Amino acid sequence: MDRKSPMDEFLGKRLRDYDDWLEKGLISHSSRVIPVGASFSPEQWVLPPEQVLEIIKRAETVAVQNCACRSHYRRCDRPLEVCLLLNRTAEKMAARGKARHVEQQEAEKILGRARQNGLIHLSLYMPDHEVYAVCSCCICCCHDLQLVKEYGRGDLMVRSQYLALTNSRECIVCGDCLDICPFDARLMDGDQLVFNEDRCMGCGLCVPACPAGAVSMALRRA
Repeated sequence: MDRKSPMDEFLGKRLRDYDDWLEKGLISHSSRVIPVGASFSPEQWVLPPEQVLEIIKRAETVAVQNCACRSHYRRCDRPLEVCLLLNRTAEKMAARGKARHVEQQEAEKILGRARQNGLIHLSLYMPDHEVYAVCSCCICCCHDLQLVKEYGRGDLMVRSQYLALTNSRECIVCGDCLDICPFDARLMDGDQLVFNEDRCMGCGLCVPACPAGAVSMALRRA
């Protein structure tokens, strides 16, 4: 594994907090991957219970703030104002002037913009197990994704209930799904597309990216 060394203080503080909460049993994980809404067709009526729009709809209060990770690292030009805060956290950060309240319609537009820019939806958890934020994250800046991919802390993140499967008869082997997959779940072996099920976190970004419509979401086997 290609790890950064040493770990910078921004990541180090997050990891110290997570390890402290894990040791005390306050959390079982720090985040969960949520499939993007566009990865499901209208015919797929059984949607994941953690579907991002349902989380937003159930919240009493929603606010948006700039992504702390992209604001810190500035490694890409993806949108900053995409971090959605919920309920108590939304109220607290809005009162401090660090976030602004948004209605459902604007929250949906923010999520759409995030998807168009290839961002991964993660639900973040407080030590009391409450979902306090739905962030839209990039692989180059996100603290959780860096800890998982570069420092081997897969225990911090829970994958979604879904897999992104490819219909080999419809696949045109264009490579678009390889380019957008943040978890390296797909690779080319000669002229064959190889799918590594264990690496797929079920974010669903590859589904709308496939020009042939060959990729679809399926429930993981128990």
